[in-house]
Amino acid sequence: METQKRHRRTYSFELFPPKTPEGVEKLRATRAELAALKPEFFSVTFGAGGSTRDRTLETVLEIQASGQQAAPHLSCIGSTRADIAAILERYKANGIRHIVALRGDLPSGSASAGELRYANELVELIRKTTGDWFRIEVACYPETHPQSRGHDDDVANFKRKVQAGADAAITQYFYNADAYLRFVDECESAGLDLPIVPGIMPIGNFAQLARFSDACGAEIPRWLRMKLAGYADDVESIRAFGLDVVTELCRTLLDRGAPGLHFYTMNQAALTVEIWRRLGL
Repeated sequence: METQKRHRRTYSFELFPPKTPEGVEKLRATRAELAALKPEFFSVTFGAGGSTRDRTLETVLEIQASGQQAAPHLSCIGSTRADIAAILERYKANGIRHIVALRGDLPSGSASAGELRYANELVELIRKTTGDWFRIEVACYPETHPQSRGHDDDVANFKRKVQAGADAAITQYFYNADAYLRFVDECESAGLDLPIVPGIMPIGNFAQLARFSDACGAEIPRWLRMKLAGYADDVESIRAFGLDVVTELCRTLLDRGAPGLHFYTMNQAALTVEIWRRLGL
């Protein structure tokens, strides 16, 4: 963790593009609450195969227009090089300087993975076509990626993204601080010197969290899963317990030298704001 302590701390929030006019209004209110915390940037998710691309751009431009920094996600799966180049050109023309570069998941029913199969190829393409215009964040997995052959594989994949030109990384969310600390130590042993910011998922709904975690390979430790399941439909208890657990996780990570926190907000402000307040950020 020694390298991480040298990096400047950054705090950021992830949003997703709303699908309805009500969603747009709700997101504006959420964003106003979160903007008051003065994050480094808001990242905005992006559907593979064109499913939310225009909405991602609209959301990003609205964030930029409000004086905040925005970092659109860009996923390469299901896309051609020409598609990606056109999107980069649009972002560049609108003064966007920050991108979260991801492989992404192929939309259901889609036959072709497109011309770029891995995130390192996307990072390489961004650097080749736009030079140093964009600050590039990539993803990494302290707990093994669901499609990975193992932990060493994850570090090797991450290294390819860094060598292709990534500036920083955001992790998949996790609830075991040791998994993050071990992963960072392994990356540093492999000569990777860039900020690896922990991704943080506040806990508000156990059924939803279990569904997400099963899909993305994030582990809910057995003690945590049993405690949350024990609350059944008692939403207040789940939220109260979740706030304690996630605040403690964040505090441990920061005390051990993590270079900031990236919150997966699910377009809700309350839990993130409360964790922020408890941490005294």
